[in-house]
Order: sequence, then C-alpha cells, then structure tokens
Amino acid sequence: MAARRWDSGSEGAVAIAAHTSNRPGIVGAMATLTDDAVKALLEAPHHAVISTLNEDGSILSTVAWISLEDGELAVNSAEGRQWPANIDRDPHVTALVYDAANPYEFVEIRGTATGSTAGADEHINRLSKAYINQDEYPFRGPGEVRKKYVITPDRVRHQKQG
Repeated sequence: MAARRWDSGSEGAVAIAAHTSNRPGIVGAMATLTDDAVKALLEAPHHAVISTLNEDGSILSTVAWISLEDGELAVNSAEGRQWPANIDRDPHVTALVYDAANPYEFVEIRGTATGSTAGADEHINRLSKAYINQDEYPFRGPGEVRKKYVITPDRVRHQKQG
C-alpha cells in the first residue's frame, strides 16, 4: 500500500492518505456489509473503535462492542455518556473493526447512526454473551437506560494485508 504524507498549514497537522495498489494481498476497494470477509470480521467478537464528533468539532473515539445481526450493524451504550450524546446531536459516525490477531485486516464503516431504547436491553445481553460469555450484561449501573444505535453505512472499506 502506498501512502502520501503532507503537512497542513502552520499548525503542523500531519495527515496520511493511503490508496490501493496492485500488489497481491492488498485490498482496499469499496466493500459491503454482505462481503464474506467483512461479515466474518463483524460477526466475530472483535472490538470496534467508534468515532463521533464532539460539539467543538474535535473527534471522540471509543472502544465498543459491535454486532452484525440480520444485516443490521449496531452498537450499544448507556444514556448520559459522551459518544451517544454526540450521535444524538450529529449522527455521523465511523466504526473501525479489526482482528486483534491481525490488526492489518480491518473494516471501516462510515455512515449515520440512529438510536433507540427499543430492544436495547436484549441487544446488550446478546453482546455480553458474544464478548464475555455472560447471559446478562453484568456492568449495568442502577437506573441505567441502554440505547442501541444502528449504523447505516455510506461507505464500507475492507483492508487486508498479509
């Protein structure tokens, strides 16, 4: 994979832009949630990095459990936390999911998220079973209200190296 680096103004910000090459083992073209390799990453209990926009325009990234069930990509959180509040204000979200055994294989999903309390308790329990083999989510606080966020993809990118 080739990359370009450039500086952005006097602030000294540096960006890395990657593009797909013709080298074997490098995949970076547009993908879908139904692609076999993407489904395999999303259906396994791999953690997601969820990135949202703070009110001041900065990016907040949080590690979360994620699921792909019946073609629906979803994350779950408790009301009152920062990243769900960010999504409620601005639904744009990026989810990055990678295999810890090979972090150079990942899927990036950019899109919008819609939250609802409907089915959120059942969803967090399914995530709990998948990620920590507990039938019920054991970390719920008193009076905690769960919210399930369904991510509608605008762009899906699968990358695999090696």
